[in-house]
Amino acid sequence: MKKKKKSLNYAKWGYIFILPFFACYFIFSLIPLVDTIRYSFFEYYRSGIKEIGPNFIGMANYVSLLESDMVKYAGNTMILWVIGFVPQIVIALLLAVWFTDIRMKIHGKQFFKVVMYLPNLIMASAFAMLFFTLFSSNGPINSILMSLGLITERIDFMGSAFGTRALIGLMNFLMWFGNTAIMLMAAIMGVSVDVLEASEIDGCGTVKRFFYIILPLIRPILAYTLITSIIGGLQMFDVPQILTNGQGTPDRTSTTLIMFLNNHLKSKNYGMAGALSVYLFIVSAILCFIVYRITNDNDPDGSKAAARRKKKEERRRNR
Repeated sequence: MKKKKKSLNYAKWGYIFILPFFACYFIFSLIPLVDTIRYSFFEYYRSGIKEIGPNFIGMANYVSLLESDMVKYAGNTMILWVIGFVPQIVIALLLAVWFTDIRMKIHGKQFFKVVMYLPNLIMASAFAMLFFTLFSSNGPINSILMSLGLITERIDFMGSAFGTRALIGLMNFLMWFGNTAIMLMAAIMGVSVDVLEASEIDGCGTVKRFFYIILPLIRPILAYTLITSIIGGLQMFDVPQILTNGQGTPDRTSTTLIMFLNNHLKSKNYGMAGALSVYLFIVSAILCFIVYRITNDNDPDGSKAAARRKKKEERRRNR
C-alpha cells in the first residue's frame, strides 16, 4: 500500500506572522480608544491636588463642549485646512501632469522630485520656528522689504488673523505638496500608455485628456490623498501651536481643535478631552465617507447607467 503524503498547511503561518501586529494594535490602539470613549461619559478632572471622579455623568461632557468655543475652533481648523490644502492639490496635480508628460522632455526629473520632497523631511516644529523667525517684526523679511523701499514701517505678520492663517497655510502647503505630487505622479504613470496614445490619435486635447481620462483613472489615489489630508487637517497642532506659542493668537483665531484638546489634557480634564476626541472621530468619519462617495465610481464601464436608461425607456413605452 502506498503511504499517503502528509499535506502541509501554510495558512496558519500567515496568522502567526500577523499576530504581533494585532497584539500591538489591541494593546496600544484599541484599548486606549475604548477607554477614551468610556471616559467621555465621566466627570474626571483634577482640581489642584484633589482628583475629582471618575463620576458617571452621561452626555454632560458632550453638551458642555457644544456650549463652549468648540464650534469656533472647528471653523478655524477648516479654514486653515482649506488655505493649505486647495493650493496643495492644485499645484501637485499640475506638477504631476507636467513631470509625467513625455512630450515636454523635462530634464533632471529626479532632482526636482527630491527638491519637492525635501520640506516633508523637516520637522514641523523646526519649520514653524523658522517661519516665526523669518516673519517676526524684527525678522529678515521685514528687513529686506524695508531695505528695498517697499515698506516704511515693519509689518506685524502675526498680529492679524489673516497674516497668521496665511503663514500656517503656507507652511502646510510647503511641507506636503511634494509628497502629494509624487503620489499623483505614480498614479498617472500607472495609466496605460495605449489609452493616452489612442486619445491623442482621436484628437483629444491636453485639457480633455486630463479631465476625461487621467482624472477618472487616478480617482483611487486622489481619494486616498483627500482622505489623509482631511484627517491630517483635523489633527493640525504642531505648526499653529509653535507659531503662536500655544495661544492661538490673535484672539484665538488660529486655535485648532487639537490645541483645544491639548488644553483639556494639560488641565487633567480627561472627561472633556475624551468627549472632544469622540467628536473629532465622528467628524473625520463623516467627512471621509463623503469624500469616498464622491470619488468612488461604482459604474466604471457605464453598464449600470445604460441599464437604468433602458428601464426608463421600457417604462415610457409601457405607458
